[in-house]
Amino acid sequence: MSKLVICEKPSVSRALAGVLGATERHDGYFEGGGYLVSWCYGHLVELARPAAYGDQYKRWAYDTLPILPDEWQYTASKDKKRQLDTLRSLMKRTDVESVINACDAGREGELIFRLVYEYCGCKKAVQRLWISSMEDAAIRAGFDNLADGTDYDNLYHAALCRTQADWVMGINGTRLFSILYGTTLNVGRVQSPTLAMIVSREAAAQGFTPEPFYTPVLDAGGFTAAAERRKTPDEAEGVRAACDGMDASVLSVESKEKTEAPPKLYDLTTLQRDANRLLGYTAQQTLDYAQSLYEKKLATYPRTDSRYLTGDMAEGLPELVNLTVMRLPFAKVPVPVNPDLVVNDAKVSDHHALLPTNTVRGFDLDTLPTGERNILVMLIVRLACAVGEAHTFEAVTAILECAGHQFTAKGKSVAQDGWKMLDAAFRVWLKKGGSVDAAEDDAEDDKALPELPEGQVFSSVEASVREGKTSPPKRYTEDLLLAAMETAGVDDMPEDAERKGLGTPATRAGIIEKLVRTGFVERKKKLLIPTDKGTNLISVLPDEIKSSLLTADWEQKLKAVEHGELAGSAFMEGIAGLVQGLVAAHTVPLPQYASLFAERPKGDVVGKCPRCGADVTESAKGFFCSSRACKFALWKDSRFWQTKEKKLDKKIAAALLSEGRVFFSDLKSGRTGKTYAAAVVLGEDDGGRVQFKLDFEHKNIGRKAA
Repeated sequence: MSKLVICEKPSVSRALAGVLGATERHDGYFEGGGYLVSWCYGHLVELARPAAYGDQYKRWAYDTLPILPDEWQYTASKDKKRQLDTLRSLMKRTDVESVINACDAGREGELIFRLVYEYCGCKKAVQRLWISSMEDAAIRAGFDNLADGTDYDNLYHAALCRTQADWVMGINGTRLFSILYGTTLNVGRVQSPTLAMIVSREAAAQGFTPEPFYTPVLDAGGFTAAAERRKTPDEAEGVRAACDGMDASVLSVESKEKTEAPPKLYDLTTLQRDANRLLGYTAQQTLDYAQSLYEKKLATYPRTDSRYLTGDMAEGLPELVNLTVMRLPFAKVPVPVNPDLVVNDAKVSDHHALLPTNTVRGFDLDTLPTGERNILVMLIVRLACAVGEAHTFEAVTAILECAGHQFTAKGKSVAQDGWKMLDAAFRVWLKKGGSVDAAEDDAEDDKALPELPEGQVFSSVEASVREGKTSPPKRYTEDLLLAAMETAGVDDMPEDAERKGLGTPATRAGIIEKLVRTGFVERKKKLLIPTDKGTNLISVLPDEIKSSLLTADWEQKLKAVEHGELAGSAFMEGIAGLVQGLVAAHTVPLPQYASLFAERPKGDVVGKCPRCGADVTESAKGFFCSSRACKFALWKDSRFWQTKEKKLDKKIAAALLSEGRVFFSDLKSGRTGKTYAAAVVLGEDDGGRVQFKLDFEHKNIGRKAA
C-alpha cells in the first residue's frame, strides 16, 4: 500500500520525493519507498466565474446585482487540467490508502489542497505535513510527526471564507461601479483601501506648500552649533550680525549613555521593506527570491508574520549563526550569540521568523542569482545582528551663548559597536556591489564633540545663516506602503487582535502588483504614484469600501473562524448583507463625478490599432488608440521625425497603420546633413513602446510619402 503526497509546486515535490525515496519518475508524479509524490501548480481549482450561475450574469447589468451564490461552483483552469486529472487518478488508485497534504503550511496552502481534494471527490483519510524548512532533516521530522488532517479544518474554513468573501466583494463591487461610471473599475477589500492611502498621500504631497526657514549657525573651529530656526531671513540675519566675530561661551554640557538594542529577526514584511529601501526590490521580487531560497533549502518558510523563534530552537542557534556568518564575503570571524533575544514562544503562531538554514554551510553563495544571493545575505546578517551585543554610545549636548543668543551642538561617541559592526560591513559590501539605494540609506552618524568644559570661551566665532524649507509628506515607496498597510486600522482594532492591518504578509506584494497591473498606480523609480484613473476611482468609492477598517474587521473575524469561535456561515451572511446594502445605496452615478470617466473626445479616425484593433484617432499631439486599456500612440513631436526633418501627419500615420511602413525619398541625415531614401517601418521595443526602424534593403516597398 502507498501514501499519496500532494505538494503545492513541482520543485517542492522533487525535494520531498528525494527524502522519501520516491525516485521513480512518472508523468506528473514520483513513486517509490511506499509513497506517490505529486503536485499542484498553485491553484488548480478555483471559484467559477459569474456566468457559471446563469446566462444572465454574462452581461454586466445593474439589475443582475448582487450576485450571491447559494451553492458555490468551482472550475479548473484549462492549462492545468492535465495535472488535475493526474491527481484524480492517483487518489482513486486502489493501492493508495491515504493522502498527505504537503502544500505550503499556511491558510492558502490549506485551501489549495482542500479544493483539489473536494473537487476530485476523494474520501480517503488525510494527514497534514507542517514544516517551516525544506532541509532534509526538517522534512524527515515533519513526516515523523504528521498531524490528522481534520486538525486543520478550521484553517480551511477560514481560507474558504476569505476567498469566497473576496469573490463576492470583488465581483459585485467591480461590476457595480463599472456599470455606474461606464469603464472597468476594479474594487477589492484590500486593494481599494490600499489605493486610497496612495491617493491620499499623493494629494497631500501635491497640495503641500513648502515654507522657508532660516537657521543661524556658529562655526567654533572644530564643531558647529545651531540656534532655533527663524521664520524670516531678517530675523536670522539679525542673529548672525550680532554674533559674527564675537566670543561664544559654553553654558552647559549634558552627556548621556545610550543603548541601541539589536534589531528583531525578519518576518516577510520587514524583509520586503529593507530589500526595497536598500536594494530597490519590489515586494513581489523579494517574496519570489525568498520562496526560491526556501525551495533550495537555503532559507526557512518566507510567508511568516513572526519575528521570533521557539524555545526548542535556542540550542542550535550558536552553530547556525556562526556557520552562516562564515559564508559571508565580508565577515570571517565568530560573533557572539544571545538566543534569549530572539526566543518567544508566545509570539510564534504558524511559523517562526525567517532564517537561513544549515544548508548554507557548504553552499557557494556566488552561484546564486544576484537577487537571491542578496536576500540570503540579508537573512544571515539580520540573524547575526539580532542575537548580537547592544550598540552603546555617549550622546553629548552642549549649549553655547553668544551675544545673548543660545546655540546647540550635538555629538556622539561610540563606546561599543556591538551588532552595528556587522551591519556596517554589510552596507559597505552593498555599496561596493553598486547599490545606490544602500548608499543613500546609510546616513552619517553624529560626529563626536571635542572636550567642552563649562565656561570655555571660543574667540571670534564665525556666524552664518543656513536656509532650508519644510518638507512635504513622503510619497509612498513600497517600503513605506508596506509599513502603512501593516499598521492601517490598528488604532481601531482590539488590543488582542491577532491579525492587524491591510492584508497579510503573504498577500501584500500581490495587492501592490495588481494595482500597478490594472493601471491604478504607476511605478516611477522607487515611488508608487496613483494614475488619474486610480485617483478618480477613489473619488467615487464609498468610505466603507476604501477604509482600512473593513479589511481589519474581516481579518479579525477570519481569525475567529480559524479558531472555531465563529461559524463560516455567519461570516458569509455578514458579507452578503454588506454587498446588498452597497448595491441598494448606489443606483446612479454621483452627479459631481459622472464625467470623470467619460471617453475622451474622438478626432478623425485614421486607421486601426495594430495591437487591439480599435480605432486610432487624431488629436493635437498625435494619433492614439481609442481603447482606454490600450497604450498605443504615435506622437507627432517624436524625436525620430524631428531628426529626419519630417512631420508625422495624417497621411503618414494612416500608411503606417495600414501597411506598417512608409517609403521616403528625402530623409535628412542628422550627421551629414544629406538626404537619403529609405522605408520607415513601424515596430515596438521589448517594453511595448512604439519605435521606428529604417529599411534600406526593401526601401521601395510600401506607400510613398507625399
